[in-house]
Amino acid sequence: MDLLRQLYAGVIVTEDIYAEFGEPLPEWVKIKTVTNKKYQQLLELNLDRGESSAIALAMEMENALLIIDDLKARKEAKRLGFPVTGTLGILYAARQQGLIPALKPYIDALQSAGFRVASNIIKELLALCHEEAT
Repeated sequence: MDLLRQLYAGVIVTEDIYAEFGEPLPEWVKIKTVTNKKYQQLLELNLDRGESSAIALAMEMENALLIIDDLKARKEAKRLGFPVTGTLGILYAARQQGLIPALKPYIDALQSAGFRVASNIIKELLALCHEEAT
């Protein structure tokens, strides 16, 4: 969470994402309600509630960067013209800005927690950061 605070001017989540998170959020994270519930419901035909609410809220905002890891939701957000990043993108940006000393320990921790990502993507990211995959 601290990396989000350091990397971005503001972080906004929907009420649905907050409910999925299941823990109190830091005071600097804002919670907003999606106005166009019908659009969110339409997205929910193919995506889960959290991702649907994020995309629906982004439609109501200017200059939104969506943080989404789910591949299907990422494709939909990109199809709609939104810039998208994910957990690995955040870690890569943090590494590039010197906020973390190395990417690999974070990737290892994510994988230990059940985060799934293709090995070729990990190798590519580590190579970009001049780190070795072991």
